[in-house]
Amino acid sequence: MKDLFEKIYKDKGPLGKWAEQAEGYFVFPKLEGPISNRMKFKGKDVVTWSINDYLGLANHPEVRKVDAEAGVKWGSAYPMGARMMSGHTELHEQLQRELAEFVSKEAAYLLNFGYQGMVSTIDALVAKDDVIVYDVDAHACIIDGVRLHLGQRFTYKHNDMESIEKNLQRATKVAEKTGGGILLISEGVFGMRGEQGKLKEIIELKKKYNFRFFVDDAHGFGTLGKTGAGAGEEQGVQDGIDVYFATFAKAMASTGAFIAADEEIINYLKYNLRSQMFAKSLQMQLVEGALKRLDMIRTMPELKDNLWENVNALQGGLRERGFDIGTTQSCVTPVYLKGSIPEAMALVKDLRENHGIFCSIVVYPVIPKGLILLRMIPTATHDMKDIDETLEAFSAIRERLENGTYKRLSAAVAEAMGDKI
Repeated sequence: MKDLFEKIYKDKGPLGKWAEQAEGYFVFPKLEGPISNRMKFKGKDVVTWSINDYLGLANHPEVRKVDAEAGVKWGSAYPMGARMMSGHTELHEQLQRELAEFVSKEAAYLLNFGYQGMVSTIDALVAKDDVIVYDVDAHACIIDGVRLHLGQRFTYKHNDMESIEKNLQRATKVAEKTGGGILLISEGVFGMRGEQGKLKEIIELKKKYNFRFFVDDAHGFGTLGKTGAGAGEEQGVQDGIDVYFATFAKAMASTGAFIAADEEIINYLKYNLRSQMFAKSLQMQLVEGALKRLDMIRTMPELKDNLWENVNALQGGLRERGFDIGTTQSCVTPVYLKGSIPEAMALVKDLRENHGIFCSIVVYPVIPKGLILLRMIPTATHDMKDIDETLEAFSAIRERLENGTYKRLSAAVAEAMGDKI
């Protein structure tokens, strides 16, 4: 019999093997200073493109005031206990009512964390006789929720309607044998590519197939649609979404999440969501802060207008310079380049040290080998100076990537790791 830890000693994983070179810089970096368009990294000022503070609420004076006053009023412990036992308040109910109204659903229920809540919601919605159909590019929280499912599940090619229909047909055959139902899961906005899920087209398939539709709209909530109610509103199909999910960690710049659906569905979920039934209630500081943030989203459309002015300027500038930003239909701005992991490390170090630009780097196994993804999140706090500096920097690093500068710089790292580039 093997030692349980033997595999860990032998194989650190595709990302873990780079820990010695990467940790503290490329992964687990430490940004310092107030959350803003410009922060400090390793003591240097950098333009930050990796903060999901879409609407600039994280350090908005009105938000900070409410957060501070709520902290003084309630502390960080109240209410104590899970919602079902001793952690339920009128303010929790008020926030749920306002969220439901905002996203045009009958009812809503608060979740302590988006990741945890998504996993638990999937688990509660399906039984072993049911079938799950979901996008192959779904976020990790969806994949982990699906892993709990004891029945069958099928993945469809990303945003591919032919694949979706084929897998709905497969799921229908299974469900007819088991006597179960079908849950189809998509994202409103896919966080890496920036593409919107094909919600309208999927909902149209309800005319041919019997399924329920669950949408994770973490990146769409607050940023898309006339009022900011998300991808469903943007595509004019909010009514066709059976269960709607959004997190407070993006546009709301806070902690927590919610699900919204018909009242009967929410009543069922709140009595069957294990992650909420057996976990401490969302603390009052966060509830009051979320009420304030939601009110600002509803009453201050200039926040979203400023965001999209920056999004359009950044994405338009990148396209004009010939960069591949895929088919993004949201604020998420991916820039695809060709290169190895060592080259990506040299490129990002150049961006940060010599150009003062901080953005997230994504490499294999998240994306295919040979590709480098620089993922940028424009916010309402960015300005044209930030954008102009970034465009100039990206032009410079592309030239160095193409002329082999980064390959030469990274050769020593690759040799040390026994990796060929």
